[in-house]
Amino acid sequence: MTGSVAGGERQVLETFLDYQRGVVRRKAAGLTEEQARRRHVPSSTTMAGLLKHLALVEDNWFVRVLGRQPSVLPDPEVSFAVGEEETVAGLIAAYEAACARSRESAAGYPLDHVVPHAWLGQVSLRWILTHMIEETARHAGHADILRELTDGTTGTVG
Repeated sequence: MTGSVAGGERQVLETFLDYQRGVVRRKAAGLTEEQARRRHVPSSTTMAGLLKHLALVEDNWFVRVLGRQPSVLPDPEVSFAVGEEETVAGLIAAYEAACARSRESAAGYPLDHVVPHAWLGQVSLRWILTHMIEETARHAGHADILRELTDGTTGTVG
């Protein structure tokens, strides 16, 4: 885990989120295009789809909601759809770029900064970081299972 696990609240939240982001990237690393698109479950969830979905979720919460930038929220089902032209390397790069935009956006606000949200009323940066830890960790667990079903690799570092 990078960062400090003994720092202040913000540092701990950001460290946990970055750790979970890293788990997702590591789970996707080294997969072939076919492996990343392989469906092991009845839903459309694939490793490639998880990367695409998480990049969109990062942009939604940190750019659209926190940064108050107008954009259209993609349909959650469509957010997992991977086009033929998209590659694992490109999806990982897009996810890393989205995470960088998220870090940059969050850096401009204190944890108590509040923004309006259409369904929740108002959310703070603290809430967004906590939600993103939950969202990313849930999908990191999915990625762990998908990777194990693909090639037997398990654990958060592999």
